[in-house]
Amino acid sequence: MTQAPPTPKAIRRRHDREIIALAVPAFGALVAEPLFVMADSAIVGHLGTAQLAGLGVASALLMTAVSVFVFLAYATTAAVARRVGAGDLQSAIRQGMDGIWLALLLGAAVIAVVLPTAPFLVELFGASDTAAPYATTYLRISALGIPAMLVVLAATGVLRGLQDTRTPLYVALAGFIANAVLNVGLVYGADLGIAGSAWGTVIAQCGMAAAYLVVVVRGARKHHASLRPDAAGIRACAQAGVPLLVRTLSLRAILLIATAVTARLGDADIAAHQIILSLWSLLAFALDAIAIAGQAIIGRYLGAGDADGARAACRRMVEWGIAAGVVLALLVVLARPVFLPLFTSDSVVQDTALPALLMVALSQPICGVVFVLDGVLMGAGDGPYLAWAMVVTLAVFTPVALLVPVLGGGLTAVWGAMTLMMTVRMVTLWVRARSGRWIVTGATR
Repeated sequence: MTQAPPTPKAIRRRHDREIIALAVPAFGALVAEPLFVMADSAIVGHLGTAQLAGLGVASALLMTAVSVFVFLAYATTAAVARRVGAGDLQSAIRQGMDGIWLALLLGAAVIAVVLPTAPFLVELFGASDTAAPYATTYLRISALGIPAMLVVLAATGVLRGLQDTRTPLYVALAGFIANAVLNVGLVYGADLGIAGSAWGTVIAQCGMAAAYLVVVVRGARKHHASLRPDAAGIRACAQAGVPLLVRTLSLRAILLIATAVTARLGDADIAAHQIILSLWSLLAFALDAIAIAGQAIIGRYLGAGDADGARAACRRMVEWGIAAGVVLALLVVLARPVFLPLFTSDSVVQDTALPALLMVALSQPICGVVFVLDGVLMGAGDGPYLAWAMVVTLAVFTPVALLVPVLGGGLTAVWGAMTLMMTVRMVTLWVRARSGRWIVTGATR
């Protein structure tokens, strides 16, 4: 007796189960990342406005130094997931080990650049005379944890590609708790001030990297995958990551421009911007949970040669992204009376942040579509298009942001430019998704 094909409703339910199984743990792990910065902001913010402003500049620089290499997670997820879909687990883990070795090499290079140039980088950002010393201190100490942060990115990509988002959740939660405890103890208990916050984060990140390495090495031994560095494999990982590096550099340039423009508006504006940016990152990572599920699911479908399954999963994830954006927008509006006092008691900073906070809320449905489609195209290995689209977005955003100090509008205008940026991203990604040109099946793209 021939089995009837699944109904559209049954297909949606199957995709919903897959999305939930991967996205819920990924949500917890992703939320833990910006919570590191938010915890630092909450603790340092009560030391004073100058310290919080310094943290704002330093954390933007630090996250740029790390986030430009986010392809270590994204490209690894897509490549590993394709091999999982094709049924080759040994090759999948070997691909992940190449990414981890690349992460260690890149981390050492970044430290060599950041340590001697920290004062120059802080000055380049336009930090005030009162905030600059704090920014330099935080940046120099935190830079020592960059190799660990990059290893965390690469190892997370391996596990996501293996359809495991639970282990990253457990590691991230443990890291967040350790970071918060260490920060309170070192900042206030040991009276180290902003330096204590930086040391707490470094120690927590190193602990997370060690935990990931234990898990990945255990998986490599189970499937008889080599742990040794392979020059050809490392080089291939680097080459595959170039388009995503261009995409990420363009995105980080947008965030840096926004921070640099705000820094020139005054300490109250940059302190408020740090609070809003922390929230924006939290919301972005929350939406990105669906995108992470998309990377793993799309990669697996394409690796298995199921183009129709990939298309259906994409459609369903976009619906999830829109719904999640609406919910987050409502939560931001409702939580605004509690959120701002949590980070600062300065009424000027609170008044400056409030209109920008509402702007962030309005943009969340747009962000939902953007992050989901970004994840889908990453899962498909469509890096060259993502690079081109982000360069176009940067070209639109830059002149608008640079006009803010000239035309006025303050921090609210800066975040208006950020909303425009997300709208341009949505249009470029939607055009690509509709075209179907991202659908390429097989164990490799």
